[in-house]
Amino acid sequence: MKVTKVTGRGTGKREADVSSQNWAGDEYRKAQQERLAKIGKNITLSLGRGDRTMALKDLPAPRARPSTEGMVRVTNRGTGARKSTNKGN
Repeated sequence: MKVTKVTGRGTGKREADVSSQNWAGDEYRKAQQERLAKIGKNITLSLGRGDRTMALKDLPAPRARPSTEGMVRVTNRGTGARKSTNKGN
C-alpha cells in the first residue's frame, strides 16, 4: 500500500510503500511479546516520569480485551450514539 509521508517540518512530502503496520491491536501485542522474549528478563524498566523502576520479569502479562459488542458508544461530543461492534480478543 502506498502512503504519503510528510518530511522536513511539514514542508515536503514523499510516497512510501508500506506492507504491514503492526503498531496497534493484537498484532502489536504479538510483536511486543516477541521483542520482550528476545531481550531477556534481567532488564530494569523506567516507569512513569522516570522516577520509578520495575524489573522486566515483574511486568504483568497484558489482559484480554473484553467484548463491548452491542453496548452504546457515545460519539460527536456527546450528541450522537451508535452500537459498538468490538468483539474483544
